Amino acid sequence: METNIEYTYINKVSEVLLEGKTILYPTDTVWGLGCDATNGKAVSEIYKIKKRKESKSLIVLVNSLEMLKKYVFVPEEVINIIKNSTKPTTIIYQDPKGISEKIINKEDNSVAIRIVKDEFCHKLISQFGKPIVSTSANISGEDTPKVFKDISEEVKLKTEFIVSHLYEKQKDTKPSTILKIGKDGSVITLRT
Repeated sequence: METNIEYTYINKVSEVLLEGKTILYPTDTVWGLGCDATNGKAVSEIYKIKKRKESKSLIVLVNSLEMLKKYVFVPEEVINIIKNSTKPTTIIYQDPKGISEKIINKEDNSVAIRIVKDEFCHKLISQFGKPIVSTSANISGEDTPKVFKDISEEVKLKTEFIVSHLYEKQKDTKPSTILKIGKDGSVITLRT
């Protein structure tokens, strides 16, 4: 059962996202940097924090199949994969709509999206009502942090809001499975 403190905290983080600010938070795979995935200015801030070229991909998190369908076409075969996945699964979809163009891969007009299983992320995205960006909380090229204390001070200082009540939450730093939907609707496994 959700406590008033948890509810208040999720509301606060949601407000921060609505203001176009960046967050440092635990996702279903790693400690992540995030923002409103529909806000180009906020997405640019994530790239600046990571010192990453804007041509590199970011992942988008949604909380449900229904939310996913608002932004991309989801073939029936992919719906079955999503429903039967037992670990985090990121799928690269073609021709997204409503997502910041800064997230979309310019070469093939695709975006990587994952339906979260993490309870905090699920509640946050439900409250926020829109997808959020997820990328590891590190400077590009550095190791992915396993716990909050492993995150560099530079990243912490540049991020506008830190989800502090979850500091010591250990993350399973195993990457998600990555699948890609081809233009013809075929599903290609890129990483298991």
